[in-house]
Amino acid sequence: MAGYLDRRAGLWKSAFALALPYGEYVRTGDGRERAAWRRGHAAAPSLPGDAAARVDACGRILNILCLSGIWCGDCVRSVPILRRVAEAAGKAVSLRILDRDAIPEVRDELRVLGAMRVPMAVFLTEDYHEIARYGDRPLAVYRHKAVTELGAACPLPGAADPHALAAETAEWLDLFERVVLMARLAPPLRARHGD
Repeated sequence: MAGYLDRRAGLWKSAFALALPYGEYVRTGDGRERAAWRRGHAAAPSLPGDAAARVDACGRILNILCLSGIWCGDCVRSVPILRRVAEAAGKAVSLRILDRDAIPEVRDELRVLGAMRVPMAVFLTEDYHEIARYGDRPLAVYRHKAVTELGAACPLPGAADPHALAAETAEWLDLFERVVLMARLAPPLRARHGD
């Protein structure tokens, strides 16, 4: 639409085309890695009862490109949660996983603090315009790391949360809801979808 431009849309579209659905991506790992992903999937908390309503795309098509490492413990923990939230959103949402090193331009675009980090999720419209990106580690994980690595020098409320995985799930769900609302309220998409 006129006036709306994402110069990276072509990059995101080509990367999305090369990325794999969750199950196919997990199968790229060796036996030890696949077992870790199965454990990560089993450990992913259930979503609250209102999750599907919160992430209903209401006719919008959302593409999620997740940069991952099959070997990465953070990915094993977070990507199954992202998958669970994407599945709650229904068929209008497509999650694809791309190996961190498959496309150096994507890897470099998604650096955090100058470093290659995974997982990184890029939420895209049906035109592959970026809505949001999120990743590396969620707040719940950084709080835990601060307690264990910084100790008493860094007293943080909620840092020793024994329910960190549930907190991480809530963070992903909140982010996903935000992205859906952004897509539903975007003027060019409202014009396209007649709402």
